[in-house]
Amino acid sequence: MGKVVVYADSTCDLSEELIMEHNIGIIPLYVTFGEEIFKDKLEINPDILYKKVSQKGIMPKTSAAPMGDYYEVFKQELDKGNEVVFFSIGSTLSSSINNARVAAEELDANKILVIDSLNLSTGIGLQVLKAAKFAKEGKTLAEIKAEIEKITPNVRSKFAVDSLEYLHKGGRCSGASRLFGTLLQIKPVIEVQQSGKLDVLTKCKGKKKALNVMLDDIIANKDRVDLDYIMVTHTYADDEAVMLQAKLKEEFPNATVAITTAGCVISSHCGKGTIGILYILK
Repeated sequence: MGKVVVYADSTCDLSEELIMEHNIGIIPLYVTFGEEIFKDKLEINPDILYKKVSQKGIMPKTSAAPMGDYYEVFKQELDKGNEVVFFSIGSTLSSSINNARVAAEELDANKILVIDSLNLSTGIGLQVLKAAKFAKEGKTLAEIKAEIEKITPNVRSKFAVDSLEYLHKGGRCSGASRLFGTLLQIKPVIEVQQSGKLDVLTKCKGKKKALNVMLDDIIANKDRVDLDYIMVTHTYADDEAVMLQAKLKEEFPNATVAITTAGCVISSHCGKGTIGILYILK
């Protein structure tokens, strides 16, 4: 008897513990340094990534998984008699979802549900965990689709960026902006809009203020926050992650507040010290 299985691309940034606990499959995106090509999280991790940036003095590039990667995974599941729910990084941020859709069409689109998360990092992961819960409850592909369509617009994702270096090297911040931002200790807080696009919510003087902006945001929505999971996701911001987790547990004692680390695709664009709070509104 077949079942519904849940997959996501590697940008969902869920921990290995959560992936194992909820039987979630991961399809990696790619990270390249010149001629070197790596599968995110399988062949490269943030430790290696940051060392290469330091040694080579160049920024990594990220790319979508090719259609064949999705085809191979989806076919394996269909051959077992299973149906597939797959979550992709937001379509405004990557072409990955197009490749997944082509693979689904070539196999059986009635048995493969490709979902545009309209998000990134654990903004995807939160939706993936919900889908895994629904699949475990025995919901059909159509029922899961209907439930996720209600959830996707209610995911809230905000990140405080510690250094403008990676945004600058990646062409997302001018040299002058980086210089003045560094001198003034400016820490932008970036949010994912409902359209899936990234926008600067505010620019804070100092990291502490940026963290407080994110805390104030979720606390302001206290009565509406889904308590299944609140995510604190970071890259090389361990102490701040523990601090945010503790504060969130005080405010939301009945919630599961999980700390996860960003993979190389997300880290390539934001750099060390970036940290976010991500949650779902009921």
